[in-house]
Amino acid sequence: MVHAMVFLFILVTQVSAYRVCPKCGKTKVPYPLSTDDNCGDPRYRIYCNDGGLEFMSAQGFYYKILSINPKTNKLVIKPPSIEEDTCYSSDLDQGGLLLDESLPFNISTRNTVMLFNCSDNILLSPLNCSSSSFCREFEESGEGCGCRGTLCCHFLKDSAMTSHRIRVRVGGCTAYTCVVDKQADDSIESWNFGIELQWLPSF
Repeated sequence: MVHAMVFLFILVTQVSAYRVCPKCGKTKVPYPLSTDDNCGDPRYRIYCNDGGLEFMSAQGFYYKILSINPKTNKLVIKPPSIEEDTCYSSDLDQGGLLLDESLPFNISTRNTVMLFNCSDNILLSPLNCSSSSFCREFEESGEGCGCRGTLCCHFLKDSAMTSHRIRVRVGGCTAYTCVVDKQADDSIESWNFGIELQWLPSF
């Protein structure tokens, strides 16, 4: 009986170890995240490209993964770059960030999204498009300077909104960025730029 239990323990340990993906560069890939068909859970697919981890949207656009917290089932991806001459996000052609709703990832409620170069129609929405909006501070920064003077707004990505999309388009808003866990009195120097995604537990 004891030998059988030891064998079972070794077998389970080997299976568990096999399913955890190897590091990508120097970054650990915690289960259930998967970088290969032979490790992790394939529903939680991320990509190891040139020694760095990336997340792929439903449209096939890759976003650099900045951090992973397996204890909270969350990861943070880098917002798209904003073209200085046009105030267009680099994922504008894809309509912004769109997650595959059949997969276990969604956009968390700790994201403050800032939209830029918006049409007047956005003034009909409940978003904060006032002169005190956080987006005005970003417009004065290096990356945001190309959007200076455009109509911009910000909003907290709360549970009442879709948790699978941040939309941009020509004729709407053409650029965006995002800050994780933004507090009202935070200075721009302390902003944590990123888009926080969370995943459902693997069973």
